[in-house]
Amino acid sequence: MLMPCKNGPRAAAAQVLACAMLILAGGAYAQSAAGALGYADEARDWGVAPTNRLRQQPYHGPTPLTIPGAQVVQTRELQAMLASAVPPVLIDVLSDAGHVTLAGTAWISGAGRGTNFFDPVQSVLEQLLAKLTHGDKARAMVFFCASSQCWLSYNAALRAAAAGYDKVYWYRGGIEAWTAAGLPTGRTADAAAAR
Repeated sequence: MLMPCKNGPRAAAAQVLACAMLILAGGAYAQSAAGALGYADEARDWGVAPTNRLRQQPYHGPTPLTIPGAQVVQTRELQAMLASAVPPVLIDVLSDAGHVTLAGTAWISGAGRGTNFFDPVQSVLEQLLAKLTHGDKARAMVFFCASSQCWLSYNAALRAAAAGYDKVYWYRGGIEAWTAAGLPTGRTADAAAAR
């Protein structure tokens, strides 16, 4: 905490320098916390083969490093994408209401469930994606869920690719990686259900 300056400009400059060093040290700590496996194992290879089929329950378990029809994005890449002139649409597909999520996220509960690309989940998801992208199938969208051991976002990204969207991204590390990096979060409120 900065204390009021009582000892003149030299003491104030020292306080500002100390504060800047703390901020930089925090950023360096966050960078080093990522390590070789990224934040919260977002780059960990469990040896799971990618598939173009929807994963059925259980939805919790190690996921592949890649996904057909979509691109995997890690935390720092997503952070840069969000700072661009036209940021991607963020889509959280976890089911639980009121959970911590990335700031500025659309929440579509149930989008990663279902059995095939012709079921009611696909139909409802396509309608919701059309609203979120204003009908622009070239608009970038990023799907995520809890962590790199959550198949719901993998499934939802497959569904978006099957619906003809060109720029589909899967944020494999999800909420755990984002919070491990110390980035801004919010809470889900009302859900758009894709059930």
